[in-house]
Amino acid sequence: MSEDNNVLSFQQQVSELLLRHRSFLDVTSKFQESNARVNRALMKAITECGCIKVQGERQLFPQNASLSLWKKQLKTHLSGELCDHCLDIVKAEMGKNLFYLAALCNLLEINLTDVINQEANKLSTLGIFNLR
Repeated sequence: MSEDNNVLSFQQQVSELLLRHRSFLDVTSKFQESNARVNRALMKAITECGCIKVQGERQLFPQNASLSLWKKQLKTHLSGELCDHCLDIVKAEMGKNLFYLAALCNLLEINLTDVINQEANKLSTLGIFNLR
């Protein structure tokens, strides 16, 4: 099954399963709540478990440097990796977030595959100039 078919199948499943929160207002608020839960799971991995750490600092952008040098020098500010427990939680919360994104697409009659393909095309066309 292609990736496009996987996304379409997922979006159809969401349409069939979404009974309780069919209201646009409910779906929008649940989408926002699920995003907050992803963030909360990540924060707990840092503050309670400690499997990952964040050390933020100013990013230095060397003038006249090549793109490859920038990629090597720019930091994620993350160290460590999610333990199995935290990974399971983060993935579950991300799954719920995707569920409500697909539900929102369904209510607005937007094909999620089209959204993904449109963004991928924009990324490939604009490349590094797509910085936000």
